[in-house]
Amino acid sequence: MGIDAQLSTYSDWSFVSATAIYLLAMGFAAVAQALGRTSKPVAARQLVTVGGGAEPPAARSAPPTTGERISRMGLALTWLGLVLHAAAVVLRGLAVQRWPLGNLYEYIMFLTLVAVAAWLAVAARFPVRKMAVWVLLPVAALMVLNGKVFYALAAPVQPALQSYWLVIHVTTAAAATGALVVPGIASIGYLVRDAHDKRPQWFHRVAPKLPASDVLDRVAYRTTIIGFPLFTFAVICGAIWAEAAWGRFWGWDPKEATSFIAWLVYAAYLHARATAGWRERGAAVLNVLGMITMLFNLLFINLAADSLHSYSGVG
Repeated sequence: MGIDAQLSTYSDWSFVSATAIYLLAMGFAAVAQALGRTSKPVAARQLVTVGGGAEPPAARSAPPTTGERISRMGLALTWLGLVLHAAAVVLRGLAVQRWPLGNLYEYIMFLTLVAVAAWLAVAARFPVRKMAVWVLLPVAALMVLNGKVFYALAAPVQPALQSYWLVIHVTTAAAATGALVVPGIASIGYLVRDAHDKRPQWFHRVAPKLPASDVLDRVAYRTTIIGFPLFTFAVICGAIWAEAAWGRFWGWDPKEATSFIAWLVYAAYLHARATAGWRERGAAVLNVLGMITMLFNLLFINLAADSLHSYSGVG
């Protein structure tokens, strides 16, 4: 099976361009927050009719502030980056003529795509644009690391990965990890905001730039209840693939064990979120621990641990 070097190059260019645009969007979001902190909203003007017989016209909405316009520009740039990011994944698949999840570089490329898509979906549903810097910073940093350290030339996958389970298991695992980045960041924001509300002198520079605590809590919960079932499905599919490939469903391989620990943490979070007395700080701490476990599984287990799931080298 041949490799299309030209399409592979286009994929690399799209990935680098998407990374640069995300960094630029993050800069716009940071500037918007700085301006929003210092600027005062313009009061809405209302036209009043002479006499009391007729109902006055509706009030005119206040024009957007400079910070709001820059925030919208940052959001538009993020959408542009998402399009280029998706193009990088598709072009990579066309270049190698297989499902583009055969090495760590491709895995992280897809994972970060899902993370950005999840963030844009959340931003369209909740008033959380102030989170943009917090979300784009780790995503862009992971993409820079991916391009600099984990990059792999387009090539066929090893025979062990030439299975339809690659499409099912690895895709759902990467998608679940990417989707669970957003609730993890939201829970971190919730903890910072909560600490500010209780001890404002500690976090007066950071917390005002975050959404309200109840909004962050809702975002964390509602996105986790989407990502957790997807992660559960990925774990089940992984066990089925392990039985087909190695003759056993479970062997306490480091990646299997870490995935199981992450699953338990997220299950505990969802239980705590529905339990009186644990719905706030305790549940948020569990959600952050879940994200940390997932990232540890991604970066340490895949590279450093002696695991059947480890990528050979970086490619």
